[in-house]
Amino acid sequence: MSVREEFDAWATAGKDRGMEDRHWHTAKHVLARMPVEAGETVVDLGTGSGYALRALRERGIGRGYGLDGAPEMARNARRYTDDPAIGFLVGDFDSLPFAENSVDHVFSMEAFYYAADPHNTLREVRRILRPGGTFYCAVNYFAESESTHAWQENISVEMTLWDRPTYREAFRDAGLYVAEQDTVPDREIEIPPAEAFPTDDWESREAMVDRYRTWGTLLTVGVAP
Repeated sequence: MSVREEFDAWATAGKDRGMEDRHWHTAKHVLARMPVEAGETVVDLGTGSGYALRALRERGIGRGYGLDGAPEMARNARRYTDDPAIGFLVGDFDSLPFAENSVDHVFSMEAFYYAADPHNTLREVRRILRPGGTFYCAVNYFAESESTHAWQENISVEMTLWDRPTYREAFRDAGLYVAEQDTVPDREIEIPPAEAFPTDDWESREAMVDRYRTWGTLLTVGVAP
């Protein structure tokens, strides 16, 4: 199954809103760090329901473009806002439909690892960013967060599983300076006491703490020279 087919099905089933609710726990902290200024242009890769652009518009960005590989995701996102400064595009990460040096910032939450060629995607991000522009790449699925590795079993799309040093190296290879790398914990997921385990989803409290509090979301920030 392709990325388009997989996530069209998710959107049709209403899972885009569920993704928004879960991702917001850490995405809001990542978005708060982005150095956006009034009038700037932001591209959201793997936009889903478009929640990140709606939040950034509240901070005054001038234009937001949400790109998603699933037409149903983009269609839903359009319905969730009537803001004429936000647009949604259907496309993939291999050839971003933006001119060279035309974008101030790129954001991606829980989508980068679906790229068919992640190294090429990073080169494309570098191409469209203006000098000094930033790429805020946030993922929950990465090598150090071992409890997330089983996600691949539940999705037909091949996912890229990189560790933290590999993300940094790949950013640099694409021509981006690595300004920051951090893990953003999810402190909103309630973790039951030890005597409540095992649960339907977790064998131990330690595993749940590791997933949400220790690792949470990996954020890598690249800056275009």
